Amino acid sequence: MTIDTKDFKEQKNRIREKAHANRTQQDNKDELSQKICGTFMALPEFASARTVLFYLDVRSEVRTRHALPAALQSDKRIVVPYCVENELELFLLENMDELAVGMYKILEPRKELRDLPGKRIAPDELDLIMVPGVAFDRRGARMGHGFGYYDRLLQHARAETPLVALAFECQLFEEIPTQAHDVFMDKIITEQATYRGKGRA
Repeated sequence: MTIDTKDFKEQKNRIREKAHANRTQQDNKDELSQKICGTFMALPEFASARTVLFYLDVRSEVRTRHALPAALQSDKRIVVPYCVENELELFLLENMDELAVGMYKILEPRKELRDLPGKRIAPDELDLIMVPGVAFDRRGARMGHGFGYYDRLLQHARAETPLVALAFECQLFEEIPTQAHDVFMDKIITEQATYRGKGRA
């Protein structure tokens, strides 16, 4: 979609506001999140991965924290992100006690554990990346909060690493306006379906 810069920003803002409202009003978030996370963990990409990034849900996002205990019982290395000076760092999570509520009531790795040997993970070690977002379309286009945290992280991930977004169906739109540098998801999982996106290819 090619539109001028002002229209582009206005359209993205309208979609972002609508998506936030839809997600906030979504009923049965726990039940639907459980279904969505179950679908994620049943993916062949999950089965074949050694190191998997889970995002930690914030506010009205698809809730991932309830799926983490089961993920930790798998044979995977489970990694979670945390923010340091506008960049996402990656932490190898081995049990739920390693998490605490930090700034803005966001669940994050405990600060005293972050620099322990083996706890820091590089983005190129990831075999599967779970991606949050505010709005998506069925091509795999994604809209975040506008801060670019995941955009910067994904620049350092291996090109072949699958990107799988989790969302409620109410976060899907006909078309998200994109620019040439925008990254498309390989799959988007909702409570209703798994959509195959364009991916980075």
